Amino acid sequence: MSKKRRPTLQDVASLVGVTKMTVSRYLKNPSQVSPATRDRLAAAVEQLGYIPNRAPDILSNAKSRAIGVLVPSLTNQVFAEVIRGIESVTEPAGYQLMFAHYGYSAHSEEQHIASLLSYNVDGLLLSETLHSERTLRMIETAGISVVEMMDCSSECIRQAVGLDNARAAYSMVETMIQRGYRQIAYLGARMDQRTQLRMQGYTRALEAHGLKPVTLLTEQASSFSLGASLLKQVLSEHPQTDGLFCTNDDLAIGALFECQRQGIQIPGELAIAGFHGHDIGQSMVPRLASVITPREQIGQVAARELLARLNDEPLAQTRFDLGYQISTGESI
Repeated sequence: MSKKRRPTLQDVASLVGVTKMTVSRYLKNPSQVSPATRDRLAAAVEQLGYIPNRAPDILSNAKSRAIGVLVPSLTNQVFAEVIRGIESVTEPAGYQLMFAHYGYSAHSEEQHIASLLSYNVDGLLLSETLHSERTLRMIETAGISVVEMMDCSSECIRQAVGLDNARAAYSMVETMIQRGYRQIAYLGARMDQRTQLRMQGYTRALEAHGLKPVTLLTEQASSFSLGASLLKQVLSEHPQTDGLFCTNDDLAIGALFECQRQGIQIPGELAIAGFHGHDIGQSMVPRLASVITPREQIGQVAARELLARLNDEPLAQTRFDLGYQISTGESI
């Protein structure tokens, strides 16, 4: 199949009866042309199926009007909401997003960042604060703005937007202890930095009350079925367990479903709490106790800060702690 000739800027200009410069101004900022001309140009672009060629601008201005976004998963509800927040800011500003997911792998993140930088993206939004040495060197060499998301307590490259994961975990476990639970186990998956921070908060809360931590950890990806499997394992190895704190809602919901299958009363026999406050957990019966996190707001603030740096606005703040809420639901 031969490649079709793409409509050019001149094709659009000829159809409307204006200069190429007018078309260019319209494409860059529609408000720069009169409403009547704007409507005619919009119709011509639609009729011809015109696709703007960004290459000349990229080569002449070293600007792509594109932002690279790295997330560990494109299907995880947490990051879907973060992306929605980012898009609500970048789209009105005329920036395109280039997505890559790295599956919680520092090596994969490194490869994807190298690829994004080869397209001359203007900035990066990253979902981790731990990176390989090569990743840090590439970012430094590129000299572009970077904002890291989801964690605000760890060392960052320049700016971080998120919450204190360890403190949030501590707050939830402290709430469970105050409600009388003493044999609380922690279920963790993937073992990324945030999972480890939450485990630190869990451990500190138990030790503050003279209680012994019990952790079940796996490198597997979180899922409902994994939560069910870990629930069976913890009850087999630690039958005295009276509470579970899970690194995310997927594990917590899976554990809760398995309890229902086994006839274990929630919270009468076992308390369960998760992290992030997914809609499914807040809609089920019993309603899941969870740390409610501001995912969409994190995306919005991170995007606004990145655009501010791209517009050469002065840096006033390096860390944005957007906080969290403890929802006790009906499961603790």
